[in-house]
Amino acid sequence: MRQRVVRVALTAALVAVVLLAVPLALAIRSSLYADQRDTLERSALAAAVHVSPDFVTGDPVELPAPPSGGRLGLYDPRLRLRAGSGPRTGDTPVRHSLGGEMLRGRTGADLVVAVPVSHAEKVIGVVRASSPAAAVRNRVAVAWLLLLGVAALALTVAVLVARRQARALAAPLEDLSRQCRAVTEGDLNVRAATSSVAEIDQVARTHNEMLHSLAELLRRERDFTANASHQLRTPLTGLQLALEAGLAQDDDARLRPVLAEALATTQRLHHTVEEVLRLSRSAEMARSTAGTIAVRRLLRETEERWHGLFAQDGRRLECATEETPAGIRVPGASVSEVLGILLDNARVHGHGTVRVAVRDLEDALAFDVSDEGAVTGEPARLFDRGRTGDGGAGTGIGLALARDLAVSLGGRLSLTNRYPATFTLLLPVGLDESEGAGTAG
Repeated sequence: MRQRVVRVALTAALVAVVLLAVPLALAIRSSLYADQRDTLERSALAAAVHVSPDFVTGDPVELPAPPSGGRLGLYDPRLRLRAGSGPRTGDTPVRHSLGGEMLRGRTGADLVVAVPVSHAEKVIGVVRASSPAAAVRNRVAVAWLLLLGVAALALTVAVLVARRQARALAAPLEDLSRQCRAVTEGDLNVRAATSSVAEIDQVARTHNEMLHSLAELLRRERDFTANASHQLRTPLTGLQLALEAGLAQDDDARLRPVLAEALATTQRLHHTVEEVLRLSRSAEMARSTAGTIAVRRLLRETEERWHGLFAQDGRRLECATEETPAGIRVPGASVSEVLGILLDNARVHGHGTVRVAVRDLEDALAFDVSDEGAVTGEPARLFDRGRTGDGGAGTGIGLALARDLAVSLGGRLSLTNRYPATFTLLLPVGLDESEGAGTAG
């Protein structure tokens, strides 16, 4: 912006200088030439006054001093030089002046003024005054150099003023740009400072008001998430402890499986609450707190958890654990939560057998969850939060949450096939030789 302001100011100043300097230079040239001709004319007229009619008969004539650097001469009707200095024979201006008219012109390298001398209504001679045109050209050159210097000075002043003005205009905008970059990096406490430009100050005030509103909105959302998660974790922890105590004391073979399933469901709900709380933090914190688990173990646990629910609906769940690449670990709680959302989505909205498969893409893993139903809604709006619909796949909050979880892990969740309905979680992973690590809630 600074360079643009300087260029605009310099262009405007240059146009103004050219529009002013060119006519002024021409006027100076015309004025200097006209002034020199006026000087020659005055000298010639003054000499003509001193010419006596008797010079025709041979009386001597004394002419005044010629103009500085010039010559002054008196010619008779035969074009002979009778007094002063000049060409020995009268030239064209002298010849024309014998007709009784004063002539101002140029002969060769000289400016010439010829004034006729009359007596008894008869031209008895011509006074010729001349000076070198080079002298006038030199004066014109000096004047033009002075004019050029003034123009250069004006342009220099214009550039300095433009640069100063550009700094005054650009500095608050650059500061506002720095504040915006800080906001994109997550700092919502920065505020734009005021400047001397009313329009920029208005933008800065709007920017600061927007940041204040955004910070308040994010604070309320984070407080709500933290409070809700805290209030949920407390009763969940109590329920979990009660179920564990019941398992330790109850020897009834019929109640123990029910209590164990209830305890497992409570633990999964606790993990879900933790994942929601994790999403409310920054991406860096979210990734660093995610524990890892071997892919095969994750699929086995997923199959054990969801097999009974699908069996109750008369449907099958197939997890391809045999073809899963060994030695690869993924964030356990987050990936398990995404797979759980996709399986629940397939159980509620899908049809037939549900399959979970893993494809090794060298630097990434692709988790495919498919069923025998079809997606009838708009694929572009499947992951819109709060939107629900029917068909082969649901489009409620669950899919939006699954997408956010995938993004927080550096991955991507997308619909890869409408029929059969197939969702794919693409996740970057690394290799780890130890496969026995467990999940981290």
